[in-house]
Amino acid sequence: MIIKLSKSDRINKALKDMSIFSYRDVIFHLPRRYDDLHETHENNLIDKERIVFVGRIASTITQKRFKQSSISKFSFVSRKGNTFFVEAWNRPYLSKSFSLGDVCTLIGSYDIKKNIINLINISKGFINDGRYLKPIYSLNSNIDNFEFQRLVQKSFKEISPTDLWNEVPSYFMKKYKLMDKYSALYNVHLPNDAKDIYSGLRVLKYEECLLFSLKTQLIRDLNNQSFVFEKYQIDKNKVDQFISKLEYKLTNDQSTVINEILDDMNKPKLMYRLLQGDVGTGKTLVAELALYANYLRGDQGAFMVPTDALAKQHYKNLLKLFAPLGIKVGLLVGSSSTKERSLIRNALINKEIDIIVGTHILFSKDINYLSLGLAIIDEQHKFGVNQRMLLANKGEHADLLLMSATPIPRTLALTLYGDLDVSTLSEFPHARRKIITSIAKTTDVKIDCLINRSLSDGRHVFIVAPTIMSESFSKMSVENLYAKYLLKYPGKIALLHGNLDQDDKDFALKDFVSGKSPIIISTSVIEVGIDVPDSNLMIIYDPSHFGLASLHQLRGRIGRDGSMANCVLVYDGNDEEELEKLNVMVSSNDGFKIAEEDLKRRGPGELGGVKQSGLANFTYVNLINDFRMIEASREDAKFILKNKNEPGFRHIIKRASIEIENKKFTNA
Repeated sequence: MIIKLSKSDRINKALKDMSIFSYRDVIFHLPRRYDDLHETHENNLIDKERIVFVGRIASTITQKRFKQSSISKFSFVSRKGNTFFVEAWNRPYLSKSFSLGDVCTLIGSYDIKKNIINLINISKGFINDGRYLKPIYSLNSNIDNFEFQRLVQKSFKEISPTDLWNEVPSYFMKKYKLMDKYSALYNVHLPNDAKDIYSGLRVLKYEECLLFSLKTQLIRDLNNQSFVFEKYQIDKNKVDQFISKLEYKLTNDQSTVINEILDDMNKPKLMYRLLQGDVGTGKTLVAELALYANYLRGDQGAFMVPTDALAKQHYKNLLKLFAPLGIKVGLLVGSSSTKERSLIRNALINKEIDIIVGTHILFSKDINYLSLGLAIIDEQHKFGVNQRMLLANKGEHADLLLMSATPIPRTLALTLYGDLDVSTLSEFPHARRKIITSIAKTTDVKIDCLINRSLSDGRHVFIVAPTIMSESFSKMSVENLYAKYLLKYPGKIALLHGNLDQDDKDFALKDFVSGKSPIIISTSVIEVGIDVPDSNLMIIYDPSHFGLASLHQLRGRIGRDGSMANCVLVYDGNDEEELEKLNVMVSSNDGFKIAEEDLKRRGPGELGGVKQSGLANFTYVNLINDFRMIEASREDAKFILKNKNEPGFRHIIKRASIEIENKKFTNA
């Protein structure tokens, strides 16, 4: 039965579009921020500061219209008796909604020279219930914030505390002095002060942490029970001999990680390991050595990557490395013909292929392996959890190695990936890359200067935009940039994006790699694994559309041969927060620091929650700020499992087990 939450059809439709169908849904839609409505002292006002005044409208609201905008003006008298002039851009409704003499609470930015308040928000009445923190929600455009606030208040009257189950066992409620869930949600929505918000969120965060930690511990226990009694032992001496013949020397990190992987593969249980490392630290070589070790024990290996282009690149490298040894390598991608797919399918089941490289097609129903012993998944966050496990499940005794180029601090990784063992690469095969990153406007002449210098030096150039097409030529889409640069560099531009057919993508990459088209204009599809060592210039338009981790991944495409390279972030805006974010890229080339900044900035952080590729999706928890809570919850989860027969722990164990069954894996 669908409940009508409002008498207004407009509001009901807006709520439906937000997937809010019940009073319970309403109270679980948390504020994204709060407006502090404490009145500003009028004695020492500071220019451009945010002010809050309570007073009355002292003049008729006038409005002046322009071609594409309008401005409303009126005077306002504060409770102290001071008169201010107020300007409000593009608020034509003000003259209809407010009248001379109305008592209001006004929020604005004060211009001290003009004695003008630039209006941010205004509402009728004044704070008379002691609640000075006004919740602001992420809402559909068809419902106003004050309307949702009223609905929140109504929802708390319709729901009783007994309607909300406390997932956290009473043992830990007492240990950490946590309030019940109803009170926690009430405090977050209707706080008297900042302490209420903190204490309410503390409950929701801990519950989320505890469930997550419990799931990872349960999965680790399941993994440890996966014994394989007849596991062929890998001869490490043969692996060492193979390494000694390579044309390059392993870093200390690579040697350590290879030993960790070989030890795992020789144990009488399955390997579940995450290999993380900054761009260019040599994860692919580690994967190749693991595939060789797997071949030595007579098993097949599968190497899954997110794109056809990357699969083909790995295929060529593996052929070059392994063909002289008689190791048979195969390729299977989405663009493979029906005939090619049929040949590969038969070769795998007859063990005529030792190593197969491909995309998600490797776990298709009709693709089977005679003896899959190792599944490696590159850029593991690009794949869904079920996809990853489907590939591993193609082999009865298949070890699983996940690789990620979005590194995070090791202590955080060990906590978040509690169901996996974690290996980290932080050393670079060459000296750390020399990439100079700068911010420029679209009109900056240095962009063309850098391109011309790269071309004259025989180098390659990446130009990236966030979108393929745009209705406005002023918006920097791939198509618009292609048209712009084609006029400047005819015959030297390759175009690459997701809407091209596979042949066109292949031709574009081939022309770029060969140098026939030394400039490639692309979306972020080149973020993953495109290896063109001669590239020394990356130009990213509208970088505010990308997270820091993605920007660092894109920048990782250049300077791969150790020579000097330049990355230019083309941003025409003036948003202070965006500029601060971009300056993180300017000041650091350290992937671990950048990933940590990324976690701080783009969430989860807002109370509504933000999903992050490659990491656990938390709604309330901030991975950096709440790390101590995550660590504590991990120990609490271990305690629960040690005492799993206690009646007070059975419910949360059952809840965690059901979620594991539904999702198959925790690190989505």
